[in-house]
Amino acid sequence: MNLDKYRIFSKVVEVGSLTRAGELLNLTQSAISHAISSLERELGLSLLIRNRAGIRLTNNGERLIPHIREILQVNEKLNQEIAAIKGIEIGTVKIGTFTSVSIQWLPQILKMFQNQFPQIEIKLLDGNYHEIEEWIASGTADFGFVNLPTLEAFDVEPLYQDRMMCIVGSQHPLCLQSTIRLEQVITEPFIMPVAGCDTDVMRIFTQNKVKPTIKYELEDDHAIIAMVQSNLGISILPEMILSQLPENVVCRPLEGMYYRSIGIAALSIRNVSPAAQKLIEFIKKWITDTLTDNRNRSRETNR
Repeated sequence: MNLDKYRIFSKVVEVGSLTRAGELLNLTQSAISHAISSLERELGLSLLIRNRAGIRLTNNGERLIPHIREILQVNEKLNQEIAAIKGIEIGTVKIGTFTSVSIQWLPQILKMFQNQFPQIEIKLLDGNYHEIEEWIASGTADFGFVNLPTLEAFDVEPLYQDRMMCIVGSQHPLCLQSTIRLEQVITEPFIMPVAGCDTDVMRIFTQNKVKPTIKYELEDDHAIIAMVQSNLGISILPEMILSQLPENVVCRPLEGMYYRSIGIAALSIRNVSPAAQKLIEFIKKWITDTLTDNRNRSRETNR
């Protein structure tokens, strides 16, 4: 069974553009358009609507795309199983990831993994929590890093508890404290993270039945830090995001110790491809080893 047309169709839907799909697949836009038209003729169905605004799926396309992605995943898994039987480690793994994981973990993980398994290709899909859940659910990603709890339909492997920290300007009176109380936070102009860490931050306020004085809402973590740096308010962000703060911004733990929980999720971790299974196990071991090393360094420092 020739799956080239399915791959092209799936890529066009994924990126939302014939031109962009052609660039990624190293094909001309004409070749992409021809493949889609050929697939539509073969199926006897219209799959895409093309107009000046771009492309979108027809009702037929909406119904078929999950099955087409499933066929492509099964084919990829089959090829990886055949290669594994032959003693060859090959395959493509697509991971959904968010910014702090991409910055703090993945450079080291992927460098070590690619040295050990050079024929396994890794593709990263960078987005917020909700986008990653959608990619996993649709089969666009083999697995993803998620904020727990996540969708009940997913298999989950918990990885790490990331402490939530309050960030303030270095001239702010709160920076003199070793910890900051939540009742102090809600009296200050607050910069609310959105489309990502908002779930973690709002959970803290909701659990304690308090409301912040929201002055600004921003999606980009660096923009939030810049606003705090300009003394436009204070905020709460996960510790992983705060590894390289400007000199005039400080972070302090919240009294009560609040965390976000990072995990790996897939539709079925047992049934992901052999290459994806190897990468998941590699990530889990790297996290465990890194946490152990950090604890040992902390003990040495405190002696």
